[in-house]
This record gives sequence, C-alpha cells and structure tokens, in this order.
Amino acid sequence: MMSKVFIYSLWTICAFFAVSQNLLANPKKNPNVIHIYANDMGKGLLSAYGQKQFTTPNIDALINNGVSFSNAYGGSLTAYARASLLTGYHDCNKNKWRIVKGGGYIKTDTTYIISNESFVDEVSIYLPENDLYLPQVFQKAGYLTGQIGMLGIGDMSTRQQMQQYGWDYYYGFLDLVRSNNYYPPFLFENGQMVITENSYAPELFINKAVEFIRECKDNPFFLMYSTPLPHGTASVPALHPEVAGNDALTPVEKEYASMVKLLDDQVGVIMKELQALNLEENTIIVFSSDNGHDIHYSEKGKIARPFINKKTGEVFDNLFNKYYSATAGDIFNGNAGLAGLKYSNLEGGIRTPLVIYWKGNLQKSVCEEFVSGYDFLPAMAGLLSVKLKTKKDGVSFLPALLKGKKLSKNRYIIVGSDEGPAMITNEGWKLRYYCIQKQYELYHIKKDPEEKYNVILRFPKIAENMKKTLLNECNGIIENGILN
Repeated sequence: MMSKVFIYSLWTICAFFAVSQNLLANPKKNPNVIHIYANDMGKGLLSAYGQKQFTTPNIDALINNGVSFSNAYGGSLTAYARASLLTGYHDCNKNKWRIVKGGGYIKTDTTYIISNESFVDEVSIYLPENDLYLPQVFQKAGYLTGQIGMLGIGDMSTRQQMQQYGWDYYYGFLDLVRSNNYYPPFLFENGQMVITENSYAPELFINKAVEFIRECKDNPFFLMYSTPLPHGTASVPALHPEVAGNDALTPVEKEYASMVKLLDDQVGVIMKELQALNLEENTIIVFSSDNGHDIHYSEKGKIARPFINKKTGEVFDNLFNKYYSATAGDIFNGNAGLAGLKYSNLEGGIRTPLVIYWKGNLQKSVCEEFVSGYDFLPAMAGLLSVKLKTKKDGVSFLPALLKGKKLSKNRYIIVGSDEGPAMITNEGWKLRYYCIQKQYELYHIKKDPEEKYNVILRFPKIAENMKKTLLNECNGIIENGILN
C-alpha cells in the first residue's frame, strides 16, 4: 500500500479539487498521461521494429494502434536524457542543471545519506522560479503527479529536489548507480527511506504504479513510470517462458531477453488496469527510452568489450570503423541496424522508440517529423493550455501528433555525447562533431540513416551554417564531449 502520508495528502488535494473552479470541475476534460520511460532500449529490441529472438506484444500493440515516431531522439546517456526530458532543455545547454556523479547511495549503511543529500542540494543548479519542470506543468493544470522507478534529474538526486521538481508522489531510486542493482536494500518514498529487504525492484515498481493509478482514478493524473528495465547486468527472478527454450541464445542473453519481456509484460499490466477502471479512452500512453541501445549481455567469445569488428578484427572507433550489429555480432540487433550504441552521437546511440497511444483520439499513423525528448514538456504544456513564461529549447510536436502537420523546416535538435555534440535538422541534415579527432561529419539521415556517407565536402555551406548554430547552442564549447 502507499504511505499514509500520501493517502492523506491525496485526500486533501481531492477535497480541494472538488470545490475549486478550475479544470477539474470536469475531470474528463483533460486526459491522464502515463509516460513509460525505458532505460537503454534501442528500437531494435521491439518486435514491431524487427526483433527476431522474442516478441513484445504489448508495446507492439501501442505502436500498431497509436502514433509512432520514426525519427525520435533521446540523449546519449541516461542522466542527461532524463534531465533534458524533465526540463525541456537540450543536454548541451550549459547552466540549466548540474549532473552530480552517482554512487552516493550504494552502501547498505544508510547513516551517511543525509550528508550526501546535503552536498547534492548545495551544488545543484535549479531552474528559475518562473521556469517549469515537467511535473510542474501538470500541476499548473490541476493534475496529481507521480514518478516511480528511477527518480529525479541526473545520476544522483535528493528528496528535497523531488519536492522542488513538482512530484506529489514518488517511489524508487535516487541514485542511478544504485539502480543497477535490481535487489536494493532500500528505496525512497515521499521523503521516507523504505527498507525493501532486497526485493526485486521492477516488481515493487509495477505494484506501486497500479496503486497510484487506482488512488488517482477520479482526478487527472500524470505518472512518470521510469523503469530501470532493461538496463544493467542481466537480472531477473526467472527466465521468461518465451525465451527459456531459445537455443540460439546463451544463458546471459536469455536473462537479458527476459528483462525486455518483463518490461513488455508490465506495459500489459498497466493497460489492463486502465481498462478495468474504464480509463483507457481518457489516458494518453507514451512509451519511449532515454537513449539508444547498449550491450548488457557482454560475453567473451561472442560480443564483449571492447567491441570488435569481426570482419576486420579492429576495435570500433565510430569514425573510420563504426559499430554495426552485423559486424559486431549482436544477436539482438538492438540498434535496428543503425551505427553506434549508447554514449555515441551516432544514430544508434541517440535515436529511440517513441509511440503515443490515446484510444479513440489518435489514429494509427507513422510520424516522420524529427522530435526529441525535450519536446515533450512544451507539447504537454500546449495540450493542457499551460503558458510557459520562459523559452524552452523544446518545440511542441502537437501539430504533428494531433493534425499530422509538418513542423518548421528551421527546427533542429541538439544532442550531446561522450564523442561530442550533434545537430539534426528537420530536413534530415545531421552535423556530427567527433571530439577525439576534432572532426566534423555531415550526413543526410533521411537518405542515409546508417551514416555511411559523409557528405561534408559536397555541401560545405550547409555544414558551415550548422557549425555556427551548433557552437552557439553549446555555449561556444564543443571540444570535450558532453557538457557539465
């Protein structure tokens, strides 16, 4: 059950809503929103996008019945992508937040946590008072807000920050390093440390998500379900029946596939709960991931770090010898045939699945507009008629989502990475900076999504104009990879 503090505060809020003359006078006017945010899930892990070793029927159902975006971008790293999503600013925009290195909450002795939180609070950067975090946008529209799973912004957050960001309820990890352990000794819930006795975290999270939906069913709510799946060392209570007998997979690959299957099963649990409560037609379901694919099933003799091109025997450098699943030997082809993995500014590291399902309100379609994770905040502000007093980097994709309109040709996306920043225009041009060699590359992603043909010498004017914009967006600093 949820904490008594939350239940009491929820009762108080609902009582206020019942008498206030605001949007909740007609609760059905605004839809609930559930954002299911996967961790390190490349598009190729979904059977709707070509996965051959297992199926993902529940996520596929969202894709097959909703609006799926073929050119959606997250970040290249987990912490930066989440900070970008929750603030509406791209991850090369300096001074909007500071990523504090994780690992501060990994000891089982919890006596040190308060001092660690004090340090994080002291060095953190917060948005100005008139600027809004994502949950605050929903609060402005009268929504209850909840985040479950991987909490906060950056590698390590605090309970004070969770309140400042605008979460009415939260439950989960405040340390991304700690979240790599799927059997944690403790989690955080609404200001309290909760002893979990090493229970399997994803099971705790889905139970809390169902409770949150049930508690909030009579009022509009926003739930950010930030699952750690399928990131990290392969870890599941049991192999999923669908993959247990797959002789093409090694034991560790079966465990990893089971993690993806478990996430898909949890999407099914959420959908069944909405149907049981008669909420499906009044709830927007968003499914996306923080960044592109990563290999969490590394195994000597099959695919192991440092990843090697099995045709040439050379280590991938992502410049002259780019990572591709086919030449690396990735049986799952998690990046769907694109170049690169997580940490890279190649498409495989930054392109993510994104599907939005709203029964009876959105027709099945494929949207080819270029959109980013930091567009979600302005899109929700537009949907809920919440005026943003500050200019975000993100651009609302509502016209494309609701009316199938094209976004501005002048629109572009900025993404940072360990290799350097990249810029993608809505016309399909991509300028990539590779900081290790201090080299620029230019691709046309619509014609060459696998980034095989660098055309910078053919289109020098386009490259020069994009260089100026990229340098400006990165506050004049592009030499050292991702910022902050």
